Amino acid sequence: MTLPLFFFYVFSAITVASAFMVISARNPVHAVLFLILAFVNAAGLFMLAGAEFLALLLIVVYVGAVAVLFLFVVMMIDVDFAELKSGLLSYAPIGMVVGAILFLELLLVAGSSVIAPDVVGAGGLPIDATMDNTRALGLVLYTRYVFLFQGAAAVLLVAMIGAIVLTLRHRTGIKRQSTASQLGRKPSETVRNVKVKSGQGL
Repeated sequence: MTLPLFFFYVFSAITVASAFMVISARNPVHAVLFLILAFVNAAGLFMLAGAEFLALLLIVVYVGAVAVLFLFVVMMIDVDFAELKSGLLSYAPIGMVVGAILFLELLLVAGSSVIAPDVVGAGGLPIDATMDNTRALGLVLYTRYVFLFQGAAAVLLVAMIGAIVLTLRHRTGIKRQSTASQLGRKPSETVRNVKVKSGQGL
């Protein structure tokens, strides 16, 4: 057994075990920590495959931002998980249908080489051995798929604006800061000069 094959088995085993612990852990904080472990080992698999850009993307974006955000949200929000799990059986039929569809899709992807051997690798781009992986990915992304890349960015921008609009609704009974009214106040409205006699307090 070669050294890369050994590390492949190690990273794969830890990734599968971490993914199982994410869905089976009782503590949500532990589930997020197992998710971070799964991301780190998936990055190791990408490094073994020669996709160093995807590996660094997993570490920087998913581990450094998304998973940490999940962790802070889970720790800061007091969610009653027992109440959430109480109605789990009512969603079981829909979950089974979605799971069956995903399992069928995975079988089709895994058996695509048997069903249609000519399709495998037909849509791939020629690999330039003189160029590193990150530069080749950037050239393809910003030349051939630039409109799809910009479209995805526009969709994410609209989703971000929609989330902000839905969150910042003006509700009655909630105090909000008004910067314009604070800057427009006069000293006479905010400061009161009181003359205190000697030996007396306020």
